[in-house]
Amino acid sequence: MAERVLTHDVLEFLQHRVMASVASRNADRVPSVVRCVGFRVHEASQRITVFVVARQAGRLLADVRASGLVAAVFSEPHTHRSLQLKGENAVIGPLEEGDWPAIGAYGDLAVAELGPLGYAEAWIRKVFECTPAQVQAVRFAPSSAFAQTPGPRAGARLSGALP
Repeated sequence: MAERVLTHDVLEFLQHRVMASVASRNADRVPSVVRCVGFRVHEASQRITVFVVARQAGRLLADVRASGLVAAVFSEPHTHRSLQLKGENAVIGPLEEGDWPAIGAYGDLAVAELGPLGYAEAWIRKVFECTPAQVQAVRFAPSSAFAQTPGPRAGARLSGALP
């Protein structure tokens, strides 16, 4: 049986005000990365869905379609506490029921997290502005998790509590 990647500690961290980005790579191992406009955790199925604006993520979406590989980083800006989840067999598709409200909540979360750090609400909302038709969902089952918080454990495979 495969190790459970979305452990209690990982799930608890993802409940914080975290920002996400997602990456992949092409056949030549050239990386592509884009900021997410939201994400959803599907605890029962041990899956993650990250949302990207298609016009900003063309290369990433092409790389995911070709390889199925993703690496999503979730970071709490005010502490820099970060987690990376890697997955294979990622699929890209349209929004499903419940996705759009999650994207809207993510924009509000971004204001709450980034506003106190000195970013103007209007700027934050502009950065995350999108319509449902512009968004693609990247769905994957994490196969591994890594600590990405800056410091001596950055890059370490997670086994147990997050640093």
